[in-house]
Amino acid sequence: MGSIKSTQKILGFLPAEALPGAVLVLCALAALLVVNSPLGPSYSAALATSVSVGPTGGGIEMSLGYWIKNALMAIFFFFVGLELKREILEGQLSNPKAVGLPILAAVGGMLMPAVIFLGVAGNAGYANGWAIPAATDIAFALGVLSLLGNRVSPALKAFLLAVAVIDDLGAIAIIAFFYSSDISGTHLFAAAVVSLVLFGMNRFKVRSIGLFMLVGSILWVYLHLSGISATISGVVVAACVPMIDRYGKSPLHQAEHDFRAWVLFGVMPVFAFANAGVSLSGVGVYISHPITVGSALGLAIGKPIGIAMMTVFGAWLLKSRPPGSVTQVIGVGCLAGIGFTMSLFVGALAFTQPELAAPVRLGVYAGSLVSALLGLAILAASLPKVSTAEELSGNDETKPFIGPEPGYEPQENAVSRSAHS
Repeated sequence: MGSIKSTQKILGFLPAEALPGAVLVLCALAALLVVNSPLGPSYSAALATSVSVGPTGGGIEMSLGYWIKNALMAIFFFFVGLELKREILEGQLSNPKAVGLPILAAVGGMLMPAVIFLGVAGNAGYANGWAIPAATDIAFALGVLSLLGNRVSPALKAFLLAVAVIDDLGAIAIIAFFYSSDISGTHLFAAAVVSLVLFGMNRFKVRSIGLFMLVGSILWVYLHLSGISATISGVVVAACVPMIDRYGKSPLHQAEHDFRAWVLFGVMPVFAFANAGVSLSGVGVYISHPITVGSALGLAIGKPIGIAMMTVFGAWLLKSRPPGSVTQVIGVGCLAGIGFTMSLFVGALAFTQPELAAPVRLGVYAGSLVSALLGLAILAASLPKVSTAEELSGNDETKPFIGPEPGYEPQENAVSRSAHS
């Protein structure tokens, strides 16, 4: 995938960094149009079509919609896991002194939306959806931020990236511990054995991503059969991909490079199209549904309040400098409220009943849209009119999610470096 510069424009006005988010919006709008057209029944029937993979009588059978949610999204989590590992080893999360503030901000940004959701929907019997507004869609949030160009300082942009990364790490843990049921000890033990094989591959610095994907597929099967969300297999595999192999090259950077376009312009848009469709014929009924209101308020209000409060508190506690003014931090907190893909995914895990899909989607739509518009308005008003920031260059740590990796070079051109695992 070629280099994407911060000054590059698509169609003369859209920053290249915003392209993944724009594609997601188009896919969501396409799903809305299809569902509310004569093709709506065919759309629903296609997603409900049963698909079996494996030997006859012994394979795994799920609807197409569930395959997208459980199998395709495992690839998404593999990519996210690669980004998380790189950030921890050599990115924004590698400096213990610098990571304290975004960790506290992210915790506030997960807790406050959950509290608001529980306050609105908990007593109505929908407490299981408390994590819907807790996550952030990294690509979408950074894409919206890129609309402000280089008026945004590198510190503020890196802060949003770090908070979003930690948010996603928290979302992964939530999925593993809170959205798994009917655990099968036998299959869980088998999954643990496969995980040990992956760990051994890391220790021996195996460089073949294809081999990691093959073993990861076996892990996916056992996790699925164990009752734990099989998407976690993607994170486990990513954690075991070596940063540096025996030849001084980086399998992790290579995998990031190879999977980026497939995930940003393949996996995520397909998931959005399959999960964003909602019939507007019942919107009057669902707009006041506790799930709709709780999700929307959690994203649009809970995120900025939680992030801003914990950032101010963290700056005082850690005696560190915040990434911007309080107003700017609130604006960034609003952008972190763009849950979209991650929130839709958690919502699909929390509520499997078809009748609850509409309020989940409406709430995520509303909360994400308000968050994006409010964040842009606040930042546009509070940021300097003329850029006082340094030119965004290779030190811009947001680029891994929307462009080439920092310091990435193809394996055939890589030079020897000190070994990490």
